[in-house]
Amino acid sequence: MKIMKSIYECQECGARVPKPQGRCFQCGTFDSIIEVKSSSAENVSTGRRDGLSSLSKTVQLYDDVDGLDSERLTTGSKEFDRVLGGGIVRGSLVLIGGEPGIGKSTLLLQVAAFMAANLGPILYVSGEESDYQIKMRGKRLGLSGMPLHLLSETCTERILQQVQQVKPVLLVVDSVQTMYSSTLESPPGSIGQVRETTNQLLVKAKNEDLPILLVGHVTKEGGLAGPKALEHVVDTVLYFEGDRFHTYRIIRAAKNRFGAVSELGVFEMTGSGLQGVSNPSKLFLSDREKSVPGSVVICSLEGSRPLLIELQALVNTGSYGNARRTSSGLDRNRLSLLLAVLDTKVGINLSSEDVYLNVAGGLTVDEPAADLGVVAALTSSLRKKAIDSETFVFGEISLAGEIRGASQAGLRLKEAAQLGFKRCVMPKSNVVDSKLDGDIEQIGVTTIEEALEVLFT
Repeated sequence: MKIMKSIYECQECGARVPKPQGRCFQCGTFDSIIEVKSSSAENVSTGRRDGLSSLSKTVQLYDDVDGLDSERLTTGSKEFDRVLGGGIVRGSLVLIGGEPGIGKSTLLLQVAAFMAANLGPILYVSGEESDYQIKMRGKRLGLSGMPLHLLSETCTERILQQVQQVKPVLLVVDSVQTMYSSTLESPPGSIGQVRETTNQLLVKAKNEDLPILLVGHVTKEGGLAGPKALEHVVDTVLYFEGDRFHTYRIIRAAKNRFGAVSELGVFEMTGSGLQGVSNPSKLFLSDREKSVPGSVVICSLEGSRPLLIELQALVNTGSYGNARRTSSGLDRNRLSLLLAVLDTKVGINLSSEDVYLNVAGGLTVDEPAADLGVVAALTSSLRKKAIDSETFVFGEISLAGEIRGASQAGLRLKEAAQLGFKRCVMPKSNVVDSKLDGDIEQIGVTTIEEALEVLFT
């Protein structure tokens, strides 16, 4: 006879306590601890240990383990493969998060259809849509004639039974928050269910070298919903970004055990689904107006890919007591820091001016090398003087007003030369001697005053 044992668990951080209490001792959240019943909680944890213990079937020497670099599975999308590090690794567990309607299910259905047509049977499990609804989306994408198996199910144990029957090359689960395990009585989406479901899928992936793609919901702050341990369990964490009012979508790798972190893939949402963008710099600059005050082109490095992006600034005399500071696509704290440096080191005081900053195309730029572009765009808007349209800039600005070097300067220059830029204002330490295609004029600067003099003289 099974013994029902109660566990009291925080739904915010996953902490467990022996008895109910009003406030979690770990995260400090009130009224977040609920009772989770399981058929012998000891059995759940024991089963987990037994499943994971079977992963190490025999002890092997390091040199005797076969390398699986050539065993990556292509997804049919070069941009998606780039973010994954060259393709999907067998036995890997990949978690993809993003806001509702951003295109997660569309992309995974396209990937599943391509792999089914080229590699073998694929099992696509959805806990949010029926088979008919998935088929309707597939028709819009023009998908047909491949061994793609659909399953509308939310019970993890029944899903694993279907995996044993179908023997798929890839398993897609959409989404992990809708799944539940029959060993727990807590509702789907709770921390206990998300943890248990993910651990069962992890055991399946590692034991049978089955790659699994998981879709995860995000919170209003933009982080993945569920326990933080979820990100530690999986091999790869990808974030789907983009504005629903723009056609561009971006996938970033926040964690990748089999590739570089911070890689970026750019997609365009079309009537036939998500299409990879091979030259995003050209796409982001296609609608750029030339000779407009407050506009400058910067070169930001995203992973191993240089991106030429338009940075726009607007400085306007404030009509209220407190000046506004609005930033879209760039850290507002970084903007405040650069405004302080401009005031102290250059004498440009914007304390009474409203400042608006925008990264065109809905992108988010986190690299410090965008600092020089921010200062140049603000000064251009303030002086109402346009920057040469064939000039681009990059460089980090220190609190002393110095222009510091950035990584991969040659790669940035090569990307700009392909798009027809003629001049680059850059850190002096990054000036390279090699001859580049397009013969870009490299102007090295060491201070903000020197950079502004070069740009506006």
